[in-house]
Amino acid sequence: MAPTDDTETTSATDTTKTTDTTKTPDPTSAIKVNGAAETAVTAGTTDAAEAMSSVGTAGAAGRGDGGGKVPVSGDPAARMPRWLPRALVLAFALYACFLLGNWAFHQLVGLLVNILLAFFLALAIEPAVGRMAARGMRRGLATFLVFIAVLIFGVGFVVLLGSMLAGQIVDMVENFPQYLDSVIRWINQTFHTDLSRVEVQDSLLSSDWLQKYVQNSASGVLDVSATVLGGLFRLLTIFLFSFYFAADGPRLRRALCSVLPPARQAEVLRAWEIAVDKTGGYLYSRGLMALISGLAHFVLLEILDVPYAPALAVWVGLVSQFIPTIGTYLAGALPMLIAFTVNPWYALWVLGFVVIYQQFENYVLQPKLTSKTVDIHPAVAFGSVIAGTALLGAVGALIAIPAVATLQAFLGAYVKRYDVTDDPRVHGHRRYGEAVVARLQKALHHKKETGGPDGT
Repeated sequence: MAPTDDTETTSATDTTKTTDTTKTPDPTSAIKVNGAAETAVTAGTTDAAEAMSSVGTAGAAGRGDGGGKVPVSGDPAARMPRWLPRALVLAFALYACFLLGNWAFHQLVGLLVNILLAFFLALAIEPAVGRMAARGMRRGLATFLVFIAVLIFGVGFVVLLGSMLAGQIVDMVENFPQYLDSVIRWINQTFHTDLSRVEVQDSLLSSDWLQKYVQNSASGVLDVSATVLGGLFRLLTIFLFSFYFAADGPRLRRALCSVLPPARQAEVLRAWEIAVDKTGGYLYSRGLMALISGLAHFVLLEILDVPYAPALAVWVGLVSQFIPTIGTYLAGALPMLIAFTVNPWYALWVLGFVVIYQQFENYVLQPKLTSKTVDIHPAVAFGSVIAGTALLGAVGALIAIPAVATLQAFLGAYVKRYDVTDDPRVHGHRRYGEAVVARLQKALHHKKETGGPDGT
């Protein structure tokens, strides 16, 4: 019986080893990953082998050794790139700066326009200030004297016209019943009606539109006052900036040239001189056109025997030339009002003359004078005024021509020009006889080619 017991003991030992082997894998049978294959060595059941095979496949995929890339916790590839937060912050910061700059520009556009207008005004008075400074006077004092002269002339002109206009308005109000009687008399005789001044006055005073107009006018007094104060403040701003630009012109040029190399400094100084010359030429042309316009309207007003003809002529000349876009209408309104106090039909004569002269000035006089004083083509001058009006309104129309003339003269130095060939076609003359002969020869040659073998 002893051998039997030994056999049973041996079997039990073998079973125990087998069980221990199943529970505890041998270290040499661990998961080994090499390239794209992983071998699972175990002595377990079929389910354990399949589980180890799945673990091996996942391990191989996680290491990029086959299959799709599966992010694993702690893998650097699964985390956000370090540059992405900084890029987002930078993008938001740039967008915020853009919005802030856009808002600031729209808030300061009025100030920028005033500075631009003041700069051109400083260029306009630069020749006078320069001459006075060359004779030993300080630039600040010379600029102050020039501005005082301009201010005295402007205030005197406004006071003269204001007193004249106030007197004419008082006369027109006092004589309004007589004007109304003459108009009603003409209507009755022409259209065979039976109107009276009392009926017309009652209908006008009881009308709804007149009452609404009076109410709106009373409520708009504050708006008009605010507009006038705003205009005065803007005018003061322009004069202050132009005074600083003119008085400190050399210092401003030195400050600008100090940040530029010598070659660029020469170009900036040359552009500055060109701007002064073109702006002065533009003002000269405007002054000449104001003189011609004033003389023409003075002759008309003297023929019609309109009072204050010299002052009205000066008004028309200055306002129509130095207030763009609406200056013509403002200039013509006052003579029409004064002429109406003399005879209502005279107002129509003044209106017709203003319209006709304006067309003559726009299409004949202004292009020729502008092309000679600022040296630009009439079409370019006309287009620059339209573009300036579209961009900056009345201020753009006022400074468009000197700005374009300055830009054209400055860029002209960098455009290489060649001698033009001596060909009549350059001057618009065609050699008509030679062209006819060439055309006939071409027709005969074509007929000969398309004819028979004998050339017929």
